[in-house]
Amino acid sequence: MRVDVAWWHLDGTPQTIESMREHLRDHTLDRWTQVPGLRLKIYFADQEQNRWGAVMLWETDERPPLDELPPNAALALIGRPPDIRATFQAEGTVEGLHDLASLQALGPAFAGTALTGTSVAVLTPPNGPGSNATVLSREKLGEKPGRTKTT
Repeated sequence: MRVDVAWWHLDGTPQTIESMREHLRDHTLDRWTQVPGLRLKIYFADQEQNRWGAVMLWETDERPPLDELPPNAALALIGRPPDIRATFQAEGTVEGLHDLASLQALGPAFAGTALTGTSVAVLTPPNGPGSNATVLSREKLGEKPGRTKTT
């Protein structure tokens, strides 16, 4: 598995953590949900150091070529390459006990939006839950995408 990490110090740029959150919430999420081999992308912010970035976990040691990935919105908005960009080999992974069916659309960027609590279906293999469970979004289940809040 491959891990890519990139972040920017936002001081001296036209962006703030809040403006990056707004862009993530309004324009970025859907682009990355269809990227082959991407297991997880976590966007992060550091208020104290005024940093914004992302961590991407890929299923294999390879990722699609850059020209096959969605445009780098942060690069375009901030106006320069990341201050830190690194690639690592994932030496191991662990999933702890949790109550979340999906990690989709969680975090402050989506707090208070209609995407918070988006319904998903979890297809569990016959031998019980585990790393082979498949999570399907409303769209993959044939439901029309909506921005209605679920509780």
